[in-house]
Amino acid sequence: MINRTTSYVLAACLGIAASASAQDRFVQGFGGLSLGSSFGLANSGTDIGGVFGSHVTPNMMIVGEAGRIGNVLPPVADVLFDLAPFDYSASAWYAQGGVRFTTSNRSGIRPYAETSAGFARTSLHLNGAGFTNVLSNFGLQFLDRTDPIASAGGGVTFESGHLVADIGYRYRRMFSSDWMSALALGDTLHSNEVRFGLGVKF
Repeated sequence: MINRTTSYVLAACLGIAASASAQDRFVQGFGGLSLGSSFGLANSGTDIGGVFGSHVTPNMMIVGEAGRIGNVLPPVADVLFDLAPFDYSASAWYAQGGVRFTTSNRSGIRPYAETSAGFARTSLHLNGAGFTNVLSNFGLQFLDRTDPIASAGGGVTFESGHLVADIGYRYRRMFSSDWMSALALGDTLHSNEVRFGLGVKF
């Protein structure tokens, strides 16, 4: 009888734990604009990616993210390339992990702050059509570089049932010491990203 009662209590506890953790994780896709190192739209690029998060405490999450940054050139370099006969742009694929601190979920609205780090694969592109540009871009791919990346930011999540939406901001910095940094003309390869995401909790 005691063993049966213990089994029932254990099963109930496991059920409660499973129910409590059922919505402690989320997966989300996002899109947004990377605005180089200024908030002007002249050198904006489109960002896409996905995020996975899991609570380790009610107010702290471990997050992982991967995606593409559409523009990492500072505005001065971007404007000069626009005026030159050749128009270059620099984008990056990245993957990173970090920590997100959130408030308690009482009203379905959660402000948060986040920091993470990882690696980014930066690529230079010659914009425009034509056979010459195709050959140039084929050659430029051998100059691609993988460098450390770090980001910090915050935002607000809106939760309803299993759905979760996110409006946020990220500052991203790539730590490159080779010719990619020379393209920044003394500035750094970084971006200000404004994003919107939509996903599910499970």
